[in-house]
Amino acid sequence: MLAAHEVGYAYRGGRPVLSDVSLSVTPGRGLALVGESGAGKTTLLRLLLGLARPTSGRVLFDGAEPNPRDPAFRRAVQPVFQDPYSSLDPRRRVGRIVSEPLRSLRLLAPGSRAARREEAAARVAEALRSVGLPADAAGRYPHEFSGGQRQRVAIARAIVGGPRVLLADEPVSALDVTTRVRVVGLLGELAETHGVTVVVVSHDLAVVAALCADTAVIERGRVVEQGRTADVLGSPAHPYTRKLLDSVPRLSRAARLGPP
Repeated sequence: MLAAHEVGYAYRGGRPVLSDVSLSVTPGRGLALVGESGAGKTTLLRLLLGLARPTSGRVLFDGAEPNPRDPAFRRAVQPVFQDPYSSLDPRRRVGRIVSEPLRSLRLLAPGSRAARREEAAARVAEALRSVGLPADAAGRYPHEFSGGQRQRVAIARAIVGGPRVLLADEPVSALDVTTRVRVVGLLGELAETHGVTVVVVSHDLAVVAALCADTAVIERGRVVEQGRTADVLGSPAHPYTRKLLDSVPRLSRAARLGPP
């Protein structure tokens, strides 16, 4: 589905950010990209989104290089950003925000303006319901919601068009602990009910253990270990992975309880 083959990336005039990175997103199996700040995780996510092109190697979606201007790719692969407030237009009501992909990707059925508005409203209401928000949330503005609710709005926008993959960059790091648990549970539920595969950039190994079946560990732009989350975090083979686990000793048991 979505894969990186010996990908390298360097900013113009700078040192390489990624070197020979190879990994695959398997349908139905969440994938976590973990590592310290500056390891290259977010850069890799941008490459998978088609927002940047690799300096070397190839990123492929269904066997072809992704084109971010292709509506089919944009519908299939949707992002969820770290800060829900900065990713939502404060001047627009939630209904308008969530329905934006339906309009920009031309996912509404041909018909009169009234019919298209009715269809959009129905699909927005369903997306909001899927993330645990009432339909009347569509008439409110982002500032009227808590941080966790705003992230739910962002997730509703991402799923309204029926994507196959969600690429989430630290989707719960801006939230308090209780809200993190709820949003992680929501992402796991959406993976099951909507058949969407979640790729998560995270430094929080508890999130990784709860949400992702597979994990790739990135150190200084290289994948140093990857495989089943239960194996990678439960019995790490690389010293860097062990270092990450040792830095959060309370999560070692949670890591061993990762998805199969």
